[in-house]
Amino acid sequence: METLWFCLVAAMITAYVVLDGFDLGVGIIYLLVARNDQERRTVLKSIGPFWDGNEVLLLAAGGTLYFAFPVLYASSFSGFYLPLMMVLWLLILRGLSLEMRSHVDVDLWKQFADAVFSLSGGLLAIFFGAALGNVIRGVPLNAEGYFFLPLWTNFAPGRDAGILDWYTVPIGLAAFAALMFHGALWVAYKTEGEVQARARALADRIRWFVILLTLLVLALSAIVQPRAVRGAWLLPLAAVSIAIAGWAKGDRTRFLASSGFIVAMLVGAVLGVYPYVLPSNGDPQFSLTIYNASAAPYGLSIGLKWFIPGIILAAGYFFYVYRHFAGKVRSEDGY
Repeated sequence: METLWFCLVAAMITAYVVLDGFDLGVGIIYLLVARNDQERRTVLKSIGPFWDGNEVLLLAAGGTLYFAFPVLYASSFSGFYLPLMMVLWLLILRGLSLEMRSHVDVDLWKQFADAVFSLSGGLLAIFFGAALGNVIRGVPLNAEGYFFLPLWTNFAPGRDAGILDWYTVPIGLAAFAALMFHGALWVAYKTEGEVQARARALADRIRWFVILLTLLVLALSAIVQPRAVRGAWLLPLAAVSIAIAGWAKGDRTRFLASSGFIVAMLVGAVLGVYPYVLPSNGDPQFSLTIYNASAAPYGLSIGLKWFIPGIILAAGYFFYVYRHFAGKVRSEDGY
């Protein structure tokens, strides 16, 4: 039962990264592909019906984590308190910039909202990547299962490491590049004309940075946490996905291939961590696993009976929204 819930939490986080990932990527490339107000409204409309629903997956994943692995939830939210507050503010600012942009018809206000939207998307991608790096690397857990991490210390991934070091920063940059690529392909898929052409050209240029940063992260992972390479058998799938995303003809095919690349990389990371949910980079016996961090078996079994209908309803909602708002967005339509 513990393994099943581990897979469910991992699946929900992966779904969030794939779906809200293109929203973050759109934010990153927003000021690069949209040159005037009309084009920017077009780009915003491409994510308008989806972004808030995609964010619900993050809340659902957090709630599932709290239910299935309460010890992990308590430990990680305490140790990562500062970056979690920063992520929370970035999520708030992104939502406000999206919804409040058109409430004041002043150019300066729109430019400010556009800058906040783009900056918050880029920083969120880096922070989420660095968070994954911290989980793979491990944190200084004590015997009670708690820890504290400053933003940085000596920039080395040892026992006195901070959240940012020479291992987690490249992972953050790799996440930034991958979601930038993902967002560019989404914009190319949903738009037409000059915006689509710019998005395609940007995706073609970014692809090589994604490949190089991915190879760098894999090499560093083999050094910092050798067990992380246990998911290396998924690399051929990731390689095929990134190749299709780069050279396929159809924009939809390229976007789906980019989604496949993200899934392959995240599943590989999950396999590299399992059965740990939060490894210790000090004494291994203090590590949190799916066994010592999970709720009671009876609670997990009862929770599964509620989770199944809940996830079916959520899947039905996503199916309806993405089907109803399928097709291209056009500049003459409002947000």
